[in-house]
Amino acid sequence: MSELVIRGGRVVDPANGVDRVGDLLVRDGVVVGVDVATQSPNAQIVEAGGRIVCPGFVDVGSAFREPGFEEDETIATGTAAALAGGFTTVAVSPETSPVVDNGASAEFVLLQGERAGNCRVHPIGAVTKGIAGEELAELAQLADRGAVAFSDGKRPIANAEVFRRALEYADMCGRPVLHHPQVPELVAGGVMHEGVHSTLIGLRGMPAAAEDVMVGRDVALAELTGGRVHLTCVSTKNAVEQIRRAKAAGVRVTAGVAVHQLVLFDDSLQSFDVNCKVDPPLRTREHVEALVEGLADGTLDVLCSDHRPHASEKKDIELDLAPFGIVGLETAFALASQTLVTGGRVDWPTLVRLLSTNPAKLLGLPAGTLSPGAPADVTIVDPNAEWTIDASAFRSSSHNTPFDGWTVTGRVERVFVGGKSKDAATSNG
Repeated sequence: MSELVIRGGRVVDPANGVDRVGDLLVRDGVVVGVDVATQSPNAQIVEAGGRIVCPGFVDVGSAFREPGFEEDETIATGTAAALAGGFTTVAVSPETSPVVDNGASAEFVLLQGERAGNCRVHPIGAVTKGIAGEELAELAQLADRGAVAFSDGKRPIANAEVFRRALEYADMCGRPVLHHPQVPELVAGGVMHEGVHSTLIGLRGMPAAAEDVMVGRDVALAELTGGRVHLTCVSTKNAVEQIRRAKAAGVRVTAGVAVHQLVLFDDSLQSFDVNCKVDPPLRTREHVEALVEGLADGTLDVLCSDHRPHASEKKDIELDLAPFGIVGLETAFALASQTLVTGGRVDWPTLVRLLSTNPAKLLGLPAGTLSPGAPADVTIVDPNAEWTIDASAFRSSSHNTPFDGWTVTGRVERVFVGGKSKDAATSNG
């Protein structure tokens, strides 16, 4: 019998309504409880005074690029980055080559995650074959082989009939459909949010209406089918309002927000920094305020890293030619805690719910909780630690971040996966 006592920390477990200073006892990789006496004189003691002790974070839809694009990221480097950011579980996007659209490819992701030996890795299966949006993939086979959800990643499914059938079949498999809500024709060739700054800079815009229209369609089809849709990386004010109304009407819709959408705005592109080119694009302060309100009142369910690594040679080109995306796993917690908690918009239980409890519930995973009997996936953070983001020290293979050199408050100190200590420390700061 092996025991671990994480002593004197502020235990925050939204799944059980716990928020108090106490000692967390772990035995043989499983949570025993808070303030339960240890039975072992040789128990490992971890002092956590002044720290937050919470369920490990769960990320929805990170791109780890393997197989096919290992120059950007591998499952080994991606999971190392996840640990550095406090994430003990990651659901991986199917946008690889070949695409994760069959059972064998889902098993490959699981196997590589086990070989890496870092955080827990779960594949997300493609909704359509080759993520081409035309013909449904083998959803039942993917679910049987470990896919926790279905998604075509950053490729919107424009065909409403295909999307309808996807919701129906995915629901039969007991899985949600994760969708990037965007009308492709309205954003084709776009680089940034369509508005005053896109006009001043002279770059083709991506209108907020592209998201608003697709959110409306997805909500209508979820209501029609009774299926579960999760809208990834919502970014517009009208989208938040539509989701709020849909939830009130009982539609099975959830939604997520990428952390970087809360801290950067469309005027960031004035510097022509390719690392500010993301999809959906950075929006105006009005839209961002709506996102924060939606997170605070429960309209929006999940905070995600939207981790999209790209090798430097792919990003260091003209802005209009560079791919969308930034790395986010190693900076998500600090940026979110500083913006939302330190900024007075949400409390710690709410932030933990957004980063851990809710994404675990979305994916049907036994994570996001410190309930007795749950796997001891635990993240310890220092809410007051100030440090400087150093992209050169990232565990990720790629360093495409606009936050290099930023000083932030709130830092991951230790991570446990199944009760085993994992190396979460970076040389940042």
